[in-house]
Amino acid sequence: MQIQKVFSAYKKDLQEVERNLNKHITSDVKLIPDVSRHLIDSGGKRFRPLLLLICGALCGYKGKNRFPMATVMEFIHTATLLHDDVVDQAVMRRGKISANNIWGNAASVLVGDFLYSKSFTLMTEIGNLAIMKMMSDVTNIMSEGEVFQLMKCGDVNLTEEEYLTIIHKKTAVLISAACASGAILAGASEDKVTTLAHFGHNLGMAFQMTDDTLDYMAKEKDFGKAIGKDLEEGKMTLPLIYALRKAKPAERKIIKEKVARRKLSQKSLKEILIFIQKHGGIDYAMQCAGKYISDAKLMLSVFPESIQKNQLFAVADYIIYRQT
Repeated sequence: MQIQKVFSAYKKDLQEVERNLNKHITSDVKLIPDVSRHLIDSGGKRFRPLLLLICGALCGYKGKNRFPMATVMEFIHTATLLHDDVVDQAVMRRGKISANNIWGNAASVLVGDFLYSKSFTLMTEIGNLAIMKMMSDVTNIMSEGEVFQLMKCGDVNLTEEEYLTIIHKKTAVLISAACASGAILAGASEDKVTTLAHFGHNLGMAFQMTDDTLDYMAKEKDFGKAIGKDLEEGKMTLPLIYALRKAKPAERKIIKEKVARRKLSQKSLKEILIFIQKHGGIDYAMQCAGKYISDAKLMLSVFPESIQKNQLFAVADYIIYRQT
């Protein structure tokens, strides 16, 4: 099954999610919907809402609360992007000028805060204590991830273990929560909730690994950000971490010095890309992502065969084979 078929199957549900997104970013303070819509309407795939909808359906849930809960997932994701772009001093996001470059850092941070608080308002209205507890933990972990990544920004000695900690906290926990939320809304057993949470976590780890790898190999017009942008922002990701580990000391020292400069010339960037390719960094990162995807699929064996299970397989495959 292709990912396009999955999105088509949930077209009406995702349209309802869009209505909820538009409904809940309204405010008397005009800047709030302006900044929110700039990012929410900029071509995001609604990956987290889609997973919530599929996992809910897998567990037999078709209730109305899936729409505001899917909105929560997109709001929290959007808030983290707004905050990220301020911290990273980003210029572009999804092929457009970033919100912080249009309205300023203060507006981006405060609108991100609005989306966080609106998310908890929506969860209060849904009234599911298990979801509220989970999301309280998740947002705490994500905040820790932001701070940990800030601490490690520009650290050319970042280890693979530290990198995995960052992507677990920043990306995987929210995707895990999206999957688990669908099961919790369905009143599924604790085992099924846990299984889908682990499934989502593995997807999230693979998603970030492929995203980081695309930073070195995708076409800029497809990817929506400048290639090598992570390096300029001081972010050490798995392809480079692995390549540095495999290189000889003298070569490692030269590359670390180039990376530490941050403001890379096109020549230096090309040399680093060649270095990563030479030492198998991209292949290694994609192999690691593939392992997470394989493990995720195996976890679904506790569920009987169904359309929804096949849809989750299709989403998992998309993460590995995507180019954007």
